[in-house]
Amino acid sequence: MIRTIPKNIDVAVLQLASAKRYQENLDRLLTYIAEHHDKQVIVAPEVFLTGYDYEHLTTAAKFSAKALKILKQEVNEQIVVLTLILEEGDGFVNQAVVIHRHKVIYRQNKVKLFKLGDEDLYFHAGKKKKIVPFEIDGVKYAILICFELRFKDLWKQVEGVDVVIVPARWGLLRKKHLEILSSALAVMNQCYVLVSNSADADMASSSSIISPYGSVVQDDSLSVVEGVIDFREIRKMRRYIVMD
Repeated sequence: MIRTIPKNIDVAVLQLASAKRYQENLDRLLTYIAEHHDKQVIVAPEVFLTGYDYEHLTTAAKFSAKALKILKQEVNEQIVVLTLILEEGDGFVNQAVVIHRHKVIYRQNKVKLFKLGDEDLYFHAGKKKKIVPFEIDGVKYAILICFELRFKDLWKQVEGVDVVIVPARWGLLRKKHLEILSSALAVMNQCYVLVSNSADADMASSSSIISPYGSVVQDDSLSVVEGVIDFREIRKMRRYIVMD
């Protein structure tokens, strides 16, 4: 079956610092979604709504569940991607959710927990096999959450998609690593990579839209990095350099 995909789609990756008040973060996210209603895809930084508030995980999870209900009400034709701290079973997970047409159409728990940030002490890891491509309106997407960008076996699992989305909370000290890895993934997989990273003082920013050719749209001074996914660029690169 031949996929019917658009010529291009407009996207926005947010580059925001998280406030201590969860509600303030949600209000800002809703404002950016409304202001950028012309963007088909909007990506928020990893755990933007609450940050890694380890001392108040139950509160963070309850707020995230409430926020998700509100976001589902607000998000219609757009695709909005973010990660949330949620309760699951007897613990907590960092879960990526994809909201489209008032529904969560895809969920993916973070598999590779960042031990340097104590994530493994507070969260249950997701299952590697659950990192799979998903399709919306003919476009193939995949998600890698922050630290997962470092694992070449996970790159293999998202091979062949059109767009890899990377919500991140990547530290400033390893800023160059984020930029190199995300660009390398775009070039190797001949796809677009959308990085939405935190702009907290100790975070790297470096939110970007990267083409299959390796062209990068990035500006650390902005709260929103805007760009276009041109599907002709994907087809051109895959015809020009055949990877079979």
